[in-house]
Amino acid sequence: MKARALVIPGLALVAATMAAAPAHAEKLIVSVSNHRVTVTPNYSGEELVLFGSVEKDATTPPNRTYDLVVTIAGPRADMVTRRKERKFGIWINTDSRQFLQVPSYLAIFSNRPIDAIASPEVQRRQQLGMNNVVLTQRVGTDYADVVPNDPFRSAFVRLRSQHGLYRESSSAVTFLTPTLFRNGIPLPAEVPIGTYNVDIKLFADGQLVTRTETAFEIVKVGFEQFVATSSRQNGFAYGLATVMMALMTGWMASIVFRKD
Repeated sequence: MKARALVIPGLALVAATMAAAPAHAEKLIVSVSNHRVTVTPNYSGEELVLFGSVEKDATTPPNRTYDLVVTIAGPRADMVTRRKERKFGIWINTDSRQFLQVPSYLAIFSNRPIDAIASPEVQRRQQLGMNNVVLTQRVGTDYADVVPNDPFRSAFVRLRSQHGLYRESSSAVTFLTPTLFRNGIPLPAEVPIGTYNVDIKLFADGQLVTRTETAFEIVKVGFEQFVATSSRQNGFAYGLATVMMALMTGWMASIVFRKD
């Protein structure tokens, strides 16, 4: 009698997948200097520090050099960019484009230019650099990202950059040793409230070696937090209080500046 081997399809698929998956020879260990940033009435911005190290194992090639790309994305929201034209002596909105669930804050940092780190194909696949980040737009009835030199996309990135909310730097990541690194994360005064995701990608010889993620949170405290919470949870009472304050301010101004 011949013995027959019993093959379970599911287990065979798992075994094949495990055999095909490459073993990482490196691991990233990272941390942020402050995981909770509080915004007070006199907040004028600050800078966090991301620091970390590359852990090697016995299979890591000797004298291997690394590149690092750090992407920080703030809370996502729908935003609109409008085109203005001068007609009859006044500026009016003539066209607009809606950006869907795009980061309110976006920073892309690396230790050297992106073009020197990876090929254009890898850049597009890994969304390395501002030109390769997906910024979905509503174009008529369609939803799609467009070419980087699209006028609405260019204007959107430029306006966010002017406020320090979109930024890109090829020298922000510094390798202190071949395996230790740091990266400053500037946060402007008008930084949005919410959770910020930090994606760290390690490259060697133009290919992605490994990646890891961390996060930090920006929250309001004090009177600003009370106002923000009231506007969300008690919309009617908040609106009524705002109207009453406006009427009171107008009445007091009429008394102060009244002409006898």
